Amino acid sequence: MVELAGIIILGILAQWVAWKFKIPAILPLILIGLLVGPLSTFLSEDGSQWLQPIWNGEKGLFPGENLFYFVSLAVGIILFEGGLTLKRGEISKVGPVIGKLISIGAAITFIGAGVAAHYVFGLNWRISFLFSALIIVTGPTVITPILRNIPLKKDVSAVLKWEGILIDPIGALVAVLVYEFISVEGDSGYTKQALLDFGKIVLIGFSFGVSAGYALYISIKKRFIPHYLSNVVSLSLVLAVFVISDLFAHESGLLAVVVMGMFLGNSDLPSLKELLYFKESLSVLLISILFILLSANISVDDLLLVYNWKTAILLAIVIFVLRPLSVFLSTIGSSLKTNEKLFISWVGPRGIVAAGISSLFGTKLVLKGEVGAEYITPLVFAVVLVTVLLNATTARLVASLVGVFLKKSEGILFVGASKVSRLIATYLQKNKRHVVLVDSNQLNINKAKELGLEAFSSNIYADDLTDNIELNDVGYLLAMTGNDEINKQAISRFGKFFGENGTFRLMTSEEMRQRQNLSAKELFSYTHDYTRFTEVAQDFPSIQEIPVGSHNQFLRVLNIISENENAIPLFMKRPNGFLDLITAPTELEIDEGSSLVYLGKPMDFEDVVNATRTENEGKSKK
Repeated sequence: MVELAGIIILGILAQWVAWKFKIPAILPLILIGLLVGPLSTFLSEDGSQWLQPIWNGEKGLFPGENLFYFVSLAVGIILFEGGLTLKRGEISKVGPVIGKLISIGAAITFIGAGVAAHYVFGLNWRISFLFSALIIVTGPTVITPILRNIPLKKDVSAVLKWEGILIDPIGALVAVLVYEFISVEGDSGYTKQALLDFGKIVLIGFSFGVSAGYALYISIKKRFIPHYLSNVVSLSLVLAVFVISDLFAHESGLLAVVVMGMFLGNSDLPSLKELLYFKESLSVLLISILFILLSANISVDDLLLVYNWKTAILLAIVIFVLRPLSVFLSTIGSSLKTNEKLFISWVGPRGIVAAGISSLFGTKLVLKGEVGAEYITPLVFAVVLVTVLLNATTARLVASLVGVFLKKSEGILFVGASKVSRLIATYLQKNKRHVVLVDSNQLNINKAKELGLEAFSSNIYADDLTDNIELNDVGYLLAMTGNDEINKQAISRFGKFFGENGTFRLMTSEEMRQRQNLSAKELFSYTHDYTRFTEVAQDFPSIQEIPVGSHNQFLRVLNIISENENAIPLFMKRPNGFLDLITAPTELEIDEGSSLVYLGKPMDFEDVVNATRTENEGKSKK
């Protein structure tokens, strides 16, 4: 009981440490596992491990084959979550570079690492290519923490993010298929029967996965399952599919749950987001337990097995040859510059899927007596540990050396995607500004996307905003919702992340009544609140530009617009296209060729010019 509680406590502590220091969680988890496992033999008085998860004996935390069963089910759940994130349309949306990275790049890594493992370690081709299949994956859980605090161009961060998301389930699927082929080939040799057995595994895995996914989809869609039970029923069905598929065709369970996740992830399941959140929380707990156990289960002999110059050579080939080769070949003809390709080549940490599946497959093959299988787990763990540690400690330095840092964060994040926000965001995007809208209302998000705006559903009380590495170039935060408390909360919580150049919100109803005494520097408008913005946008949904050539003319135009109930001043547009918020009108410097931008009713520019000219002539006579 003490050991089990300790694993959970240490696992969650490792997750907190990873969050606090913005490093991949897998790094402290593996280090803790090695410390309480094989390395503890050098610290304990009798030379025993502090944590001893035994697979084959009758003693230990998981006697017999219990650890084997736990790892199998845990990996199945983790892979199901990975399948949920794989969308058909995402490959085409993120562009040809990512498509090539997860196809051409993955093939280069698969073939190159397999050949290297065969000739460097002398492993047979079956084990060599299982190793190479396992290290195809990178994974968002290891890349996101590394890039979260590195301000990169949107194209670079997007490539790394989407490669990690898409390659995770694809790499897992390749690893499962290679392992299953090894299993049937190992029993039958390269025979017709081996191919038939392999085909049976693939057929049953896909059949059970699609069938179970469809059954769950219909059950939730038709409300055969109450809402409060949908997540736990989904978990139960995943476990059932894993076990039943495995009974029909040995080793087909992992393939079945990946396919099931892919099916549901590409459906219009109404509770898909809730299911993802539930599975994500469950995966965090399982990963925390799993990797401490798996690291602790590695023996000192396993460590010594790969503690040699051959491992160093293999790691050098994977990191310094295969990764750059796959990136440069996959980005031929793209808009990425050489320095950006170099940085992408450097950032290729292997993650949780590689470590978890390697432990599972390695142990199974060792128990079957497969020659060379004892190398799988320690070799993959070495790749994971070295790549994560190397990238986590040097990514920022490399980004600086190759010059991929953003010089200034000019992106704009809108909290709230109402009609007003969409109008202003569309104008800003047309003026070549990176604009992102977030809202908890999916209808608003859909309308924003229809306008070609980048938008996604999010709750400001969740942490997914700060985890989004594609917002690294955001330097302005505009809180534009109809809820005063949410606007203030957005500024307070996310200002330090996305407000490098300024944080602004709409005034509250109370501030609207006391406009004469306003002193808040963060207000987007000193004249209108959300209600007035909405009314003007409803009656006159367009944004106008009025040229102003002097400070006096600017103040005159601003005064006329502010007094018009059908217009709201927004920005001062510079001759070079840069936009200033009008937060302190008297302090703005006005250059010839500038324009005042406002939302609302088109106004007669000649009347404004004449009024300004008359005022100037009157002053000159005096």
